[in-house]
Amino acid sequence: MKIEVFGSGCSTCKKLFELTKKAVTELNLNVDVIYLTNIQKMLELGILSSPVLAINGKPVITGFPPSIKKIKEVIKENL
Repeated sequence: MKIEVFGSGCSTCKKLFELTKKAVTELNLNVDVIYLTNIQKMLELGILSSPVLAINGKPVITGFPPSIKKIKEVIKENL
């Protein structure tokens, strides 16, 4: 499983990154969460706004950091 958070470096993007790392830890998954600010990669994936949580290269949450509960649900759905 590949989990990436794409963002511009703003506080909202960093919050999604931190919440996602916490969710992965709480789910006891041995997965690295990567934070990317590469605009070119975002455009290649069709991402036009940030932050974005992508699992296995597929954007699953866009535009806002949801609750940690929601993040865990999305991760479990994509296991």
